[in-house]
Order: sequence, then C-alpha cells, then structure tokens
Amino acid sequence: MHVVKQIGLLLFFLITSLANAQTGKIPAGFTPIFNGKDLKGWHTSRTSHQGTTGNFYAENGVITLKQHPYGQGGILLTDKKYGNFELYLEAKVDSFCNGGIFIRSTESGMAYQIELATPGGLGNLLGERMNVSKGAQATTIAKVWKANDWNSFRVRMEGDVPRIRLWVNGELMWDVTEPVNDFAAGATTGMVGLQAHWSAVYSPAAEAFNMAGSWKPGAAHRFRNIAIKEL
Repeated sequence: MHVVKQIGLLLFFLITSLANAQTGKIPAGFTPIFNGKDLKGWHTSRTSHQGTTGNFYAENGVITLKQHPYGQGGILLTDKKYGNFELYLEAKVDSFCNGGIFIRSTESGMAYQIELATPGGLGNLLGERMNVSKGAQATTIAKVWKANDWNSFRVRMEGDVPRIRLWVNGELMWDVTEPVNDFAAGATTGMVGLQAHWSAVYSPAAEAFNMAGSWKPGAAHRFRNIAIKEL
C-alpha cells in the first residue's frame, strides 16, 4: 500500500509539473514586458480602425481588454519595437470575441496576426490590414486548448523575410516561412500588439465588413506573464 501511495504522489507531482510548464510561469531567458501593475511601456493606438477608446487596464497581474463603448475595440501596443524575437504570453479569451496577437505591428495595426477567436480561427496566422502570402491554421489546437482557462502562446519571429512559428501549451501548431516580406514598406521591426476587435458598422460603406457578431457585450480578453526574448 505504501508503494502504491508513493507512485500516486509521483504521478501527481509529474502532472502538476507538466501543467506548470504549460502555463503560470515565464520561461527562463525571457524578459517581462508587462510589470503586472499598470500599462507602463504600453499604449493604445490612436490611429487604428479597430477603435481608439477601448477599455484596457491592468489589475492583479493581468491585462484586460474590453470594448468601450460597446462596438469600439482597439489595439494595445508596446512602446518598443522588436525585430527578431520569441514572445511568450498566457491568454484567457471569452467565447464569441474576436481578437488577436499582433507581431511587428505598425502604430495603426498593420501586422502579422495570431487569431484569438472562439469559435473561429483560433491560433491561425492572418494578416491585419495587409495580405499574408502564406497563412497557417492551427488544426490541432483543440487537442491542447483549455476552454475558459489560461493557455500559453509562444511565437517565434525571425528574419527580414520572416519565419514564424507558434506553440500553444507547449505544442507546435505551425511553422511558416513567408516567400516575401508582406509589409508594404518591407518593415523588419514592429510593436507587439493585443487586439480587441471592433463590432460596430460605422457607415454604409463599412457594411461590407460588418463585424456585428465579433464581440459579446461585457466580454473580455485577458493576458498575463507577457515576456520576450530578443534574438
């Protein structure tokens, strides 16, 4: 019986260790870019078509993104630009909300984007305000995704013509090398951004891009343990 208890305890600690490796702790070698207290080092884009008045705030070690007023989203950007890097963060995303992680973003939100949408293209590689030559789909993300819980994302971006990789909860989702640099001006650096998608139709001309179902009233995307390793 004593041996059985010991085996049980070993299994418990192994499972706990694996869980902690997936979320809850910044990996070694990464430097935090969110201090856990406030948005020092970050700013809201004032030129994004997503909106400029979103309710973005830091509290208890978490950055929360909400719309404000309803229908108006926005992008929270790092003050600093990065070129070649690995980004680590943990995200908890409410269902029926469309957002994203922007990499090498411009001030207005032109960027390579990791989609954060449930249901939707969770973990997919898209372009925001630009065409991406080679996108990607996280076809196996359902195997590791923890609904209504924290999930870890690690994104590696390197090269003037970028190679981009994504891991979710420690599992490789995709590895893409673009055939060209997709930025109009060939940018090789940019900001890290967190997006809350707009959901209002501003004018008849915008009706073709009606995103009225892209954000549930009162819902949020939350982020913690945000850190980067420059390469």
